Amino acid sequence: MLPAPGFHHLHLNSVDPDAAVEFYTKRFPTTSKTVWGGLPALASPNDVLILFTRVAMPPATSPQTAIWHFGWHVTDSRQTLETYQGQSDVKLLPLYTGDAGGTVFVSSDTWPGTGGVLGLTKTQIAEAKATGVQPTRSGGFGYMEGPDHALVEYAGNRPAERFNHVHLFQEDPFCAQLWYQTHLHAPVYQGRTASTPVTEATCRVPRGPDRTFPALEPDGMFRTPSAAVEFGDVALLWYMRQGHQPLLGTRRQLYDHLSLSVADLDAWVAKLRGEGVTFLEEPYKLGDTRAVMIEGPSREAIELVEVRRNPA
Repeated sequence: MLPAPGFHHLHLNSVDPDAAVEFYTKRFPTTSKTVWGGLPALASPNDVLILFTRVAMPPATSPQTAIWHFGWHVTDSRQTLETYQGQSDVKLLPLYTGDAGGTVFVSSDTWPGTGGVLGLTKTQIAEAKATGVQPTRSGGFGYMEGPDHALVEYAGNRPAERFNHVHLFQEDPFCAQLWYQTHLHAPVYQGRTASTPVTEATCRVPRGPDRTFPALEPDGMFRTPSAAVEFGDVALLWYMRQGHQPLLGTRRQLYDHLSLSVADLDAWVAKLRGEGVTFLEEPYKLGDTRAVMIEGPSREAIELVEVRRNPA
């Protein structure tokens, strides 16, 4: 069996890639500006890139595509928040707590989630208040708005700063998990899977009935069901889409596509074609290598880049 790909890069469209890279290097000091495949890029210390293509008009952020946001591990999320609060060019995004319109900037300033869910329903919030549950005031996650209206999460407390995840919406999270396992041999992310084996017959699970907090939207967000896979040390995390409209394809939107690295592109093309996977672009030249573009289960574009490893 072909080994699972690694995570190579997230590809964004931007009206000013150089300014975008400069913004991120200031926010995440362990990153650096580079060029890959002839395109400006941001390099994370875990050998993961964000690539940028210059576009003439601001890239679209709605209707919603499968890609929701990307996130970084930081060593201390509260210290990071304080740093950002002192930087006039950073727009911090409030998290609504579900309690009379209250907001916080970091999740650890409100009631902690329970049962593996990163939030509480309004009923659970009332119970937490009644029983004297207190915020942890340590670690947690927060959000800021990046260039081109990108949504960027920072979360800690972690051992090292690095690009950590891409958070997506899926039409059916467990079916998406099965798709990534079947077609891309992706390992399941620990703690984000169904309690029973996932099959084509069982993967469609209704969206949970209650919204949870903290959330970027005043009326909360649906966090169940959730699922995830990982490529190397980067997780693809999924919630079910929040609204009723089908998710839009990612190409030419702000978050254009995900890119995974493979050692033998021809072998992967043959495998995926034999499995009936949708190809958005046939093999093409990319810098000094080759790539191909396929479509994921909720219309997310996935690029496979051939990266041949030198023998040790």
